Order: sequence, then C-alpha cells, then structure tokens
Amino acid sequence: MKKLIAFFISSVFMLSIRAQTDSTKSPLKINGYLEVYYCYDFNDPSNHNRPDFIYSYNRHNEVNVNLGLIKAAYQKKKTRANLGLMAGTYPNANLRAEPGVLKNIYEANIGVSISKKKNIWIDAGIFPSHIGFESAIGKDCWNLTRSLLAENSPYYESGVKLSYTSVNNKWFMSALILNGWQHIQRSNANNTPAVGHQLTYRPNSKITLNSSSFVGNDKPDSIIQMRYFHNFYGQFQFYKKLGVTIGFDIGIEEKAKNKTNYNKWYSPVLIVKYSPTTKLNIAIRGEYYSDRNQVIITTGTLHGFQTYGYSLNMDYSISEDLVWRIEGRNFSSADAIFIKNNRSINEDYFITTALVLSL
Repeated sequence: MKKLIAFFISSVFMLSIRAQTDSTKSPLKINGYLEVYYCYDFNDPSNHNRPDFIYSYNRHNEVNVNLGLIKAAYQKKKTRANLGLMAGTYPNANLRAEPGVLKNIYEANIGVSISKKKNIWIDAGIFPSHIGFESAIGKDCWNLTRSLLAENSPYYESGVKLSYTSVNNKWFMSALILNGWQHIQRSNANNTPAVGHQLTYRPNSKITLNSSSFVGNDKPDSIIQMRYFHNFYGQFQFYKKLGVTIGFDIGIEEKAKNKTNYNKWYSPVLIVKYSPTTKLNIAIRGEYYSDRNQVIITTGTLHGFQTYGYSLNMDYSISEDLVWRIEGRNFSSADAIFIKNNRSINEDYFITTALVLSL
C-alpha cells in the first residue's frame, strides 16, 4: 500500500506540474485534504476507542488524523473520472470490512456522457454515497462530527449510476445498481442486486430538497432479508447568516426470509447554523436515533439503541485553506450502553477539536 500511495502522489505531482505549464485549461484537477483532530471522551475508555457506532473522529485522548485525502478529477465533454486515495482513523474504522488496499480508496470511478443534447451520464466504480447531506469530508458539513444518521448509513458505495441534470440545474436525478449496503467488495454468499435512487431539487440558491433510497439485501442469499431504506433532507438558507438543515432516515428490514414482518429504525435531525461574521460559524444540532430491534446498531440490551444527541459546534477560518473547528457533544440513551469505570451508564459526553486543511 505504501508503494501504491507513493506512486500515486508522484504521478499526481508530475501531472499537476504539467497542467500548470500548459497554456490551455487542463481537464485534470488535483486536490488535497487533511483533518488532524483531538477528541476527549469523559467516559475515558482505556482502549482509546469511541463507541462502535462512531466511525469519524473515533479515537479518544490522542492527536490523530481522521482523513488525509489526495484526489485527482478528470473532466472533458464526453468523459470524466475521479480517483481518491485516503488514510486515517476514518477509513480504518469505516472500511475495516473491505480487503487489502480497498480500505484506502475514497473513490475510483469513470463516467461517459451518453447524450448529445442532454446532461446524461453513466458512471461506474466506487463513489461517495448518494444518501444523506453529510460526507466523510468534514469541511462540507456544518458540524465537526457526523450525525448519528450519517454515521449509520452508507458513506460510500460501488456499482453503476445513471444520472441526469436539468438544463437549468434545478433538478438532479439518478438511478443506481449497487454491490450492497456500503460495500466495495460483495459480502460472501451474497448475489442479490441492490438498487437506489436520488432526486434533488434546487429551486434557487437558498433551498435544497433531496430524496434518496436503497433497496437490497445485506445477508447471504440463503437467509435473504430485504432492506428498504429512505433518506430525506432539506437545507434552507433563510438569511445570509442563518441556515437550517432538516433530515430524516427511515428503514425497514424483513425479520426473516420471505416474511411480511419487519424490523424498523428511524432517525430525525435538526441543525441550525449561524454565521455572525465571514470567518465564524456556529452550529447547534439535535438528533434522535431509534433502532429498537438492533438492525443497524447492536447493543444487546432490552430496548436496543434509542439515543438522543445534542451538540454545539464552532468553526473559525484562519485562512482561505485552513479552518479550526471545536465541538461539544452529548449522547443520552434509554439503556445503559456506554461504559465508564467498568460499569454501564446511559450518558456519554465528549469534546472534539480539529484543524482542517483543504487545497
């Protein structure tokens, strides 16, 4: 893997120099991204691991890298491609089921335009997820840490995507055939096709409405349990300084093969962002995640995972490419699912800070 990353960096460097010396506009763009963070969990886990349902900024009481990313993007009239390689505690945690160097791939896809008059593309490969308003890249999110619904729905996916963007850029539509629920490599003994959709409407620069879905099976075919999942969110910039995001996830999964009874989980979230100056952003988040039957989050307790979360976040732009972020956050659960001093408790308080560099 070290040789692969070194080769990629050297190749990107040479291509970047070539692009800069070319008098014409280059179709190749190179970007870098780095998040260095420190998180202190007041439950003080001795193994330094945050709870299993947290994948970003998941190490306690140590300075570490959440995500280091180098990305090359190629765009021409009829073809496009993206290749991103990453390292950090985020890929270690969230891609631990993927084999070998697949753990270090943020995205790798190729697209072809299939219409002369319309903006219609077919893309294939590994993509960031089509679900949700938060991604692995923190600078694109209003809060430093990710919402519970984002942490426990796909961050990434692999497959084929057919997409259309309207001439006025108000509508985006896509249909996907996927390898499964957050999988690059298929699970053993699973050959069930999974599908999804995304529909985004932006009537103006102040409003975004999005609907995304997933339908598939995350189990071996012999015990197939179909999963049906939908994500909706709306983002509203009411004033120049005030923005609101409302999100809601809901999913059901068959309790057993060919059964009509389902286990259900759902999660609402509300985020309010206030920007008193051009350099300072403040965001407040309230959320709830209910997974009583432990489809997504396993607790082994009577009431499963039923947890409220609250957080207060502040971002300060030190320069155009560097941001300092700090966030305090609390989880409060119906069952005692957290550990402190070798005993189970219902609460978890933690504070996270990070420096984010984007090039």
